[in-house]
Order: sequence, then structure tokens, then C-alpha cells
Amino acid sequence: MARQDPRTYAASDRLRWAALALVFAAAMINYIDRQAIALLKPMLEDEFGWTDLDYAHIVSGFQLATVCSIMAAGWFVDRVGLRWGYAIGVGAWSLAGIAHAFVTTVAGFIGVRIALGVTEAVGTPAAVKTVATWFRGGDRSLALGIMNTAPNIGAVATPLVVPAIAVAFGWKMAFVITGAVGFIWLAFWFFLPRPPKLDPPIASAAPPATKRRLNDFVQILTDRRAWAIAAAKFLTDFVWAFLLFWGPDLFHKRFGLDTAELALPVAAIFLMAACGSLFGGWLSTRLMIKGRSLNASRKIPMLLSALAALPVPLVMLAPNLWVGVLLLGLTLAAHQCFSANVFGLATDLFSPARVGLVVGFGATFGNLSGLGMLELTGFVLHGTGSYLPMLLMCGAAYAFGLLAISLLVPNIDRARDGTDG
Repeated sequence: MARQDPRTYAASDRLRWAALALVFAAAMINYIDRQAIALLKPMLEDEFGWTDLDYAHIVSGFQLATVCSIMAAGWFVDRVGLRWGYAIGVGAWSLAGIAHAFVTTVAGFIGVRIALGVTEAVGTPAAVKTVATWFRGGDRSLALGIMNTAPNIGAVATPLVVPAIAVAFGWKMAFVITGAVGFIWLAFWFFLPRPPKLDPPIASAAPPATKRRLNDFVQILTDRRAWAIAAAKFLTDFVWAFLLFWGPDLFHKRFGLDTAELALPVAAIFLMAACGSLFGGWLSTRLMIKGRSLNASRKIPMLLSALAALPVPLVMLAPNLWVGVLLLGLTLAAHQCFSANVFGLATDLFSPARVGLVVGFGATFGNLSGLGMLELTGFVLHGTGSYLPMLLMCGAAYAFGLLAISLLVPNIDRARDGTDG
């Protein structure tokens, strides 16, 4: 095997962190564009007379578009190429974000949310492909870990930025300004040189990719370990979708907060979510270092998540705002702790070649449950005006998620070794 030119590695070392910074920034922009409408709901509701059912249909349009676009987005990036695929995705979702300022009907908002969902689906496959292209070996894991924190930071930044712009310049400018940031990102993206070829080509006699992926998918459909991941995502991911799109409205209605006052409480609960993600990864690693089994090292953090989420219905009885923030933030922290270990479980049980497919399989079910929860919330609020039924579901979600995993994979160590059933 020919040795790589040291100058190639030197060029990569100078530029790869710039590439990762752009990936991080794109993921943050993605989340700001996605979440802005939740922070602006009180203003939009007053201006257009939306009902909760109208808002549910609007945000569900985004969720449905994401579900339908996940597989096609990865194909698009591979087909068009990373440089232009990523650029088209960011440019298109930025235009979709700006377009929110120019629609006035429920149907118009549903349309721009669908456009946003379709185009934002490009973000994840393009980000992962960028990291895989610019980083090699163990550095790729580190880069992927850094990349995965961007949505949490975006969810914290959005309530700090969007309401401030809306109060100062109006809700239309909040959509225009946050959408326009994507075009600044594009300038830096095209300024970044093309990546050097870090890894030598690997000869392979494997079957064509399309046929291989089809065979893998068929095998996954009959693998109860994959269904454990899918069940866990289906039974828990709706919590994140619910609090992302309905959390600000819950604060607005339960504690009487206006758009400006939503900033700190919403930022606080998503900051707690980021801490939960770090804690979930740290705890499972710590348990493994101490010699605990893989089964215990994954399921103990999941059990703690299930216990931490149980009190969330008490938000309806919270004596003040910050008790409500603590309860909702603890639930989001539980979600991220649980989710981190579900992703870890996928890497425990499946080879690297199949992890992406399994995670995508699970994410599809997670997005479907999110879609159902968004619509259900609109119907329940329209009929009863109460958030209690949804909060009860959120409180029980992780207990049911852990139960599903335990039934389908009673012992992770044995399932990993192929001796469990």
C-alpha cells in the first residue's frame, strides 16, 4: 500500500476542524429554522386567529415531510455529491425558512413547513458524509460526537435569539433573519477547499450497494434486536417532538408568558437536555469501566431516565414557573440520556456496516410517533384545553420504552454474542 503524502495530512489537519465547524453551524441553523415557529406561536395566534388544531396541522406538515424524505435525502447527497448536495439543502431550507414571512393562511404555513421538512432532511446525511470525508480513524468518532451536540445547542440558542428579534422587529423579520443566516453559511462552505483523499481506495468484491442494502433491510425486518431499537424510538421520541413544538405554548398557557418571556425558560429546559445527553454517555461508560455487564451499563441509565420523567405531569400543579422548568427540563434530560443509550445499544448489537440502516429504521418509527403526538395534542387541546393527557404519556414513555427493550432483548451481552435466542 502506498504511503500518503505527509503534505496531504497536513492540509487535512489545517482544514478539517473548519469543516467540522461548518457542520456544527449548519445543524444549529437547521434547528433554529425548525423551532422558530414554536417560539412565535403566541404572536402568530393573535395575528391569524389560529386554533390549536390549526397549529397542530402546521407543525405536523414538517414532521410528515421529514418522515417521507429521510431515505431520499441520503440518496440525493450521494447522487449530487457532498459539495453541492449540502449547499442545495442549506440554501433550500433557508429559502423555506424565509418564506414563512410571506404566507398568511394555515394552508400557506403548512406548505412552507413541508418545504422546510423536505429540505432539512438533507442535513443529517450531508453532515455525516462531511465528517466521514474529512476525518479518518478514531477522530471520526470524536467529530461525530461533537456534531451530535449541535441540535442541543441550537435548541438552547433559538429561544434566546428568535423572541428577541421578533420583539424588536416583528415576527416576519424573525423568520427572514434566521433564514438568511443559511446564506452566510453557504459563503463559508464554498470557500472551504475540496477535501484531500485521506484514505486509499479499498478493493472489494462485495455485491452492488443497492442489492446489498436491500438484503440487509430484509434481514433487519426479521431481527428482534432491530425491532427493539424501533420500539424504543417509537415509544419515546414523541416526547422530544411534543416539547420542541408545544413546550413554548405550554409555558405560555400555563404560566402566562408572552413571546419575550419565553426565552429563558425554553432555553433552560433544552440546556438540561444537553446535560442529560452527556450524563447518559458518561454513566454507561463509567459502569463499563467498573466492570458492569453491557446489559446493566445500558439499562441502568435507561431506568434512571424512566424514573426521572415520571413526575412531569405535576407541571400542571407547579406553584411557579421555575418548578415547571425543572420538571420539563428533567424530562428532556431523561429523553437525551435514554436516547444516547438507545443509539449505544444499536452500536452494541450491530456491525458498523449495519448501524446506519438500523438507526434509520428506528428513526422512521420515532418520527412517526412524533407526528402522531403533534396531531393528538392539537385535537386534545381543541377539545379539552388541557395538556395533562400528553404529560401523562410523556411521564410513562421511558418506562414503556425500557420494557420493550427488555422483552425483545432480555440480555444485551447474550444478544451481542448471538447466544440469546
